[in-house]
Amino acid sequence: MASATLLKSSFLPKKTDWFGARSTPNRQVTVSLTVRASSYADELVKIAKTVASPGRGILAMDESNATCGKRLASIGLENTEANRQAYRTLLVTAPGLGQYVSGAILFEETLYQSTVDGKKMVDVLVEQSIVPGIKVDKGLVPLAGSNDESWCQGLDGLASRCAAYYQQGARFAKWRTVVSIPNGPTALAVKEAAWGLARYAAIAQDNGLVPIVEPEILLDGEHGIDRTFEVAQKVWAEVFFYLAENNVLFEGILLKPSMVTPGAECKERATPEQVASYTLKLLHRRIPPAVPGIMFLSGGQSEVEATLNLNAMNQGPNPWHVSFSYARALQNTCLKVWGGRPENVKAAQDALLTRAKANSLAQLGKYTGEGESAEAKEGMFVKNYSY
Repeated sequence: MASATLLKSSFLPKKTDWFGARSTPNRQVTVSLTVRASSYADELVKIAKTVASPGRGILAMDESNATCGKRLASIGLENTEANRQAYRTLLVTAPGLGQYVSGAILFEETLYQSTVDGKKMVDVLVEQSIVPGIKVDKGLVPLAGSNDESWCQGLDGLASRCAAYYQQGARFAKWRTVVSIPNGPTALAVKEAAWGLARYAAIAQDNGLVPIVEPEILLDGEHGIDRTFEVAQKVWAEVFFYLAENNVLFEGILLKPSMVTPGAECKERATPEQVASYTLKLLHRRIPPAVPGIMFLSGGQSEVEATLNLNAMNQGPNPWHVSFSYARALQNTCLKVWGGRPENVKAAQDALLTRAKANSLAQLGKYTGEGESAEAKEGMFVKNYSY
């Protein structure tokens, strides 16, 4: 478990970008060596292992202000900074959250924001032994030359932003790109997704942030689980090829993939055991054991479904820490219970802790699903979902 001292410390090793020339009487030999992730290598590995610690996972609370506004609108609240601050304060101050959550992905506003009581959000997280992270991509835009597919923007200026986020207390980053099965996916879209993730990962490591690599296979479509497996196999292969090409340190990354499930509109549903079997088979085929953690996204599954599937994957030993990085699957009930009313804060935090504990148990393979509410079993799939 990382201490507050570790996360707050600003131990920035001096970077030596070039080693100068060494001359001999007969000839001059110039040796140049660029030092990249190795400057932060030990810290990157340490933070990745901290996030991938037993019984813990990630709370994804990095919704953009626009998406956060949609969530607030669902409970009748205006999309104001004060309301966003109140909700995010509720999340980060939940007592004992760090027992189940090792990392929290923040939106840029939240990284620099204080709670309603005036404490920096980052400091509150560190006090709970939760590593602060930051969403660094700039969202999806149409990919020219594709079949109505998208690509993720944000590489311009990424190095300077990552350096500033590190100084603000972030220790890992997240970049989400998506692949659509109904639209192909085309080779162009897959390559663009993989290359963008690899460039981002290299830049993040170069600036001291552990990159969460998120190649999401969207749930949209009527396809079966075999088609999802086929596409994910290709996407993951491409992603790790380009990660290697960009000299990314595998021990200092975290993977945030989709589980292998049928399309949301497929009539043939899969059991948790089937999802686990397909997903673990794919992990073994494509993911090097050097990667410390596989932090699955929920992707519109119901709260209970996401937890059951994770639990099924942890019924035996895995070479990686297999855990969660959930947004809606941790927050949905919590948000509804809160309803924007101060008197409901404690009940809402209890709802968040219930879900966090359930997924903690699932990471350990000990979740039973007993006593879950009907609301927690409701699906949350949204077509063409975006943050």
